Amino acid sequence: MRKKELAAEVIERLKKEYPDSVCTLDIGQAWQLLVSVRLAAQCTDKRVNETVPELFAKYPTPEALAAADIEDIERIVHPCGLYKTKARDIKLCMNKLCTEFGGKVPDTMEELLSLPGVGRKSANLILGDIFGKESYVCDTHCIRLTGRIGLTDGSKDPLSVEMQLRKIIPPDESGDFCHRLVDHGRAVCRAGKPSCEECVLNGICKKKI
Repeated sequence: MRKKELAAEVIERLKKEYPDSVCTLDIGQAWQLLVSVRLAAQCTDKRVNETVPELFAKYPTPEALAAADIEDIERIVHPCGLYKTKARDIKLCMNKLCTEFGGKVPDTMEELLSLPGVGRKSANLILGDIFGKESYVCDTHCIRLTGRIGLTDGSKDPLSVEMQLRKIIPPDESGDFCHRLVDHGRAVCRAGKPSCEECVLNGICKKKI
């Protein structure tokens, strides 16, 4: 089975198994998702969702957050870990958003990557979940599962995985596909303890052929 054929079959099986997969971060407005994604680095989405309501209630606009006292941002985001770096990036990001983009989150990869603290994974998530564009969110679940299934060559490099997926995953399926990989990685194909006999990909996953 060629990789494009394998990809099509994986997409259909995961779509039936996880028809309602969505981003596990509370999305809200575009700029709020930008903040949440930065906080999610080395932190659970659940913890981020519990933390940001206070931040967004106190600073309800990008302009307000850009003008916020850095120590207050640090205090609020402390539960998410790496709070000094994250608070700095958030403030810098909101400043640039306001000064260069009129407070509006841009909708191109190049512009998103120009924002402090925004990498390709975050930019892809914004492009997909906010703007409905082609997006390949290569997080740990995506990298691990696509290598295991045989859709990629097993590379652990996010950019390499993204480029490989761009060749075989249709643009209109890309965002939902990555969200479904997260759900599947958490529910069935867990790191170190996959439940292969229960897996909807059993029989086509390269690890079991």
